[in-house]
Amino acid sequence: MLLAISSNPWLDALARIAVVAVALPVGVILLTWVERKVIGRLQQRLGPMQVGPWGLLQGVADTIKLLTKEDLRPASADRWTFELAPFVIVVPVIMAMVALPFTADIFIRNMALGLFYIVAVSGLGIVGFVMAGWGSDNKYALLGAVRAAAQLISYEVPLILSVVGIATLGQTLNLALIVEFQDDTPWIAYQPLGFIVFVIAGLAELYRQPFDIPVAESEVVGGATVEYSGIRWSMFQLGEFASLVLISILGSLIFLGGWIWPFNSDLPGIAQFGLMFVKTFAFVIFFMWMRASLPRLRIDQLMALCWQILLPFTLLQIIINGLVLVYDWPDWTLTLLSGAGAAALIIVVYQAARRTGVLHQAPAGQRVGNVL
Repeated sequence: MLLAISSNPWLDALARIAVVAVALPVGVILLTWVERKVIGRLQQRLGPMQVGPWGLLQGVADTIKLLTKEDLRPASADRWTFELAPFVIVVPVIMAMVALPFTADIFIRNMALGLFYIVAVSGLGIVGFVMAGWGSDNKYALLGAVRAAAQLISYEVPLILSVVGIATLGQTLNLALIVEFQDDTPWIAYQPLGFIVFVIAGLAELYRQPFDIPVAESEVVGGATVEYSGIRWSMFQLGEFASLVLISILGSLIFLGGWIWPFNSDLPGIAQFGLMFVKTFAFVIFFMWMRASLPRLRIDQLMALCWQILLPFTLLQIIINGLVLVYDWPDWTLTLLSGAGAAALIIVVYQAARRTGVLHQAPAGQRVGNVL
């Protein structure tokens, strides 16, 4: 584990949080460059190339610009609500990152109820969007905030239930123990249906394509952040990319075996960290890929996907887990039943997309001109 930084428990806790608070902005600068490059390649462009070798310093230049840019606030805005909203979005993500283990011995704080803590704390960011929209005194900002609240609250349900399916298998909420249980087989093999639901709900929680209606430029000109500029706008960007890393690390831990599978737990610490990095980066690249590949859903399509499709299939996964555990069926039955549910989910989503004409739409970034 990480050695105690101070003998005082309060100073030790603050120092551990400071480690995350410093590492996150640096990671966001790098991820911004990676996303621009990935989307550029997918759209047959080079991406940033001017600042530094291969454009590596573009994120640094943008950060300096945002830090020195004038911080404006509308005259009719509610001051305290407007100014506190970015902190309400960023702070819960940093708090959630504290409970994530990166290897068997490297973590900020190992919690017995770590999975419960992460799910509970990360959901507080919804309040920040509502505060930003309401405090801006702008109809587009308020509309974007209402959309964000409706979407994030709705997709929290299937996301949490997919995590509940994992907790029922391991009979624990300790993330380190959940990883150890995957020494032979990652739980994506036993929970393919839960994994697909987790990925779709994760995309919605990150409000990325095809779930980006809260910030749709063509409709609400940026959503709840339309009145923000400078450092406050950059905090929303920080919260978005920090949530991306949070969802990616969590998915790697509970579905892909974390730092153990496929090489068991005999690897040295640096190798375990490298394995976690590869799995997490695969999630990150997938989410970025979806941004340039999928069309934006309408609000009615988005809500129907959650309540009429994802929620019933997530409950089906929990029922399957309960039957296997209660009647002590062999593990292969769990894979078979969950795999059949995953196939059915894919077919239902595909048929719904064909029926509504979503498959014939252009990706959202290509329709409105992706500035990346």
